[in-house]
Amino acid sequence: MTASVSVVDKKAFVRWFLKNYQLKRRECVWILNYLLSNDDLLKRIRFVEEAHYCPRAMVMSTVDSTGVPFRFYKGNVMTADAEKSFHDLRLHEQEDMYIQLNFPNIPPSAQYLAVLEENPYMPETLLVSEKDRVLAEELLSNSLLVFQEEKLLAQIDEALDQGDKARFYELSNLLQALKETANLR
Repeated sequence: MTASVSVVDKKAFVRWFLKNYQLKRRECVWILNYLLSNDDLLKRIRFVEEAHYCPRAMVMSTVDSTGVPFRFYKGNVMTADAEKSFHDLRLHEQEDMYIQLNFPNIPPSAQYLAVLEENPYMPETLLVSEKDRVLAEELLSNSLLVFQEEKLLAQIDEALDQGDKARFYELSNLLQALKETANLR
């Protein structure tokens, strides 16, 4: 498999990640730092979601995520032993390794999106179709509009209660603009 993400981009991401997040297990920091020191190995690393479907994978989590601290998957074997995974990483540098990082990522950071690759082992039943993606985006967009409208209406009521005409007109204009924007879609 050829790399679609450059080693330079992967290094920049790993450095950014280590600088901005604290992992639940210190061994994960060691593994990520080891990757930074080995370009040949880093070429074989793929950052993906749902890595447990991959034939050889690691899952690492930050302290502020709900994910498992660490998991290593190889074939049908799963372990939480980071040392075993480190040895496997060193002994089988020519094999692809898929890494899933669980960390607060909403909205997704540009650094993460730059290295995130599609998981080729994801079961088809779990893949999101284009139609589903469009529907989800529409639902999210509509929900956001409803939320913004409700918030503006509450602020308009508050301005009326306080007798603040200037604020009332300002918020009414914002509400009107929001409705016009919604109608253009």
